[in-house]
Amino acid sequence: MRAVLCKSFGPPETLSLEEVLDLPLGPGQVRIDVKAAAMNFADTLIIEGKYQEKPPFPFIPGMECAGTVAEVGEGVRHLKPGMRVMALTRGAFATQTVADAAAVLPIPDQMGFAEAASFPVAYGTSHLALTDRANLKPGETLLVLGASGGVGLTAVEIGKAMGARVIAAASSAEKLDVAKAHGADDLVNYATEDLRARVKELAPKGVDVVFDPVGGDVFDAALRCMAWEGRMVVIGFAAGRIPQVPANLLLVKNIAVLGLFWGAYRQNNPQRLGQSLMELLGMWSKGQLKPHVSHSLPLERYAEAFELLSGRRSTGKVVLTME
Repeated sequence: MRAVLCKSFGPPETLSLEEVLDLPLGPGQVRIDVKAAAMNFADTLIIEGKYQEKPPFPFIPGMECAGTVAEVGEGVRHLKPGMRVMALTRGAFATQTVADAAAVLPIPDQMGFAEAASFPVAYGTSHLALTDRANLKPGETLLVLGASGGVGLTAVEIGKAMGARVIAAASSAEKLDVAKAHGADDLVNYATEDLRARVKELAPKGVDVVFDPVGGDVFDAALRCMAWEGRMVVIGFAAGRIPQVPANLLLVKNIAVLGLFWGAYRQNNPQRLGQSLMELLGMWSKGQLKPHVSHSLPLERYAEAFELLSGRRSTGKVVLTME
């Protein structure tokens, strides 16, 4: 099998594409012939040693993929060779991977591999952030920062599906056009507009929920335009700066700032993770979710794919294809 290997922490050019031995298949696991693997901002952090988890070297990056089942391990009953599936795994940037069967789901016949590969992490993150953490209610106002990115765009769609008014904020008109096409009600360009002032115009009483994968200055501005008993969910820090929260602001408006590390659900609450993904597939089947892939590149162009993501030049998802 061919795989992208990380042998030491560093930028994308330190990675290599090599022929490696097939991974061993254990009980309760599934071997998958990968057709497409989606990239996440966390992948750019993992290869540089800046993520919460630091795999031992050498490792294959990549968290999610789609393909066909090649082989099932002992005890696996719900999956069979030849089935089309999406999977959460460690080592998706390869022509073949092994995943725990509990993290593998069959995909509808109408769902393409690139679309399926883009589904679990981004939609799963936004869904649990808005349901379990923020408790978003119909009729509330949701402000999504980084609204055209991998998770931001899914938060726009899920927020609309949950009955919220969605204000999408991003750094360019082109990115906001994408958010608008995916259901955003109002748009804010925080590269050319004062985010706090503009959101106050759109929502004079403040926003009920803020979804923030960006951090930095936009976090600071968003915190100051929240409604009474507003909830902010922290997803990540794409801007680079981890913000500090002034506790007095939380006190005055009864604001809650909540964290969401979606990957931790795999260990701490896998049942809820699986339930969430099934709910999301139900939304997809109703046409409420439409995964957006801005770039699809062959595996050999992995370095270019990383640069698109880290340079914030993509919208939605970047996908590596194996054929």
